[in-house]
Amino acid sequence: MSLPADPFTLAQWRRAVGDMYAVVRQAPTAGQSRAWGAFLAARNRLFKTHPQSPLPPAERALFSALDYYPYDPTWRVSGALDREVAAEPLIVELPAEGTFRYTRVARVHFTVHGLQAALSVFWIEGYGGGLFLPFRDVSSGGTTYGGGRYLYDTIKGADLGAGSDAIMLDFNYAYNPSCAYDAQWVCPLSPPENRLPFPVEAGEKVFVPATAEW
Repeated sequence: MSLPADPFTLAQWRRAVGDMYAVVRQAPTAGQSRAWGAFLAARNRLFKTHPQSPLPPAERALFSALDYYPYDPTWRVSGALDREVAAEPLIVELPAEGTFRYTRVARVHFTVHGLQAALSVFWIEGYGGGLFLPFRDVSSGGTTYGGGRYLYDTIKGADLGAGSDAIMLDFNYAYNPSCAYDAQWVCPLSPPENRLPFPVEAGEKVFVPATAEW
């Protein structure tokens, strides 16, 4: 991995994101909608003001808020972890970042809106490592980013809670990878096995640059 331009502001960004998710994890079930609203407000502030914002400077000047579906508690589900999976490594070459390796460590099975589904959970290789859960769905390329979205990336602090046999999947927090905002970013995207056969109408929508309206 290449050295970031400013390691200290990047560490600050990750700490801020981790703190935001910690507040959500601690919120009671009855307070999840309010916690989600506070999370979005904090995320919008980071995108607008933080030096590590993935938005290019011209976009930050015009930015007001990211576009999300309204909060829907039915998209918050606990998934059962099946850890008896083939630990097959996936390798992606990322320009400027080098080789990105992640290995399947589980399949998470869940039911949402009466539909049964499963997604693979990966472990990002490298020092320290971290859990990683990207996904695509039928909305990808339409109302949401074509490359898919992320639910988990514990290296970046995006963690809604996981145990040894279950993981919290709240699709209201599904978010775009950095490459959705600026072509300078290159991101690992969801593998074919993590495409859901239905639209996930929750979480972040496709980003439309404000500069494109001019």
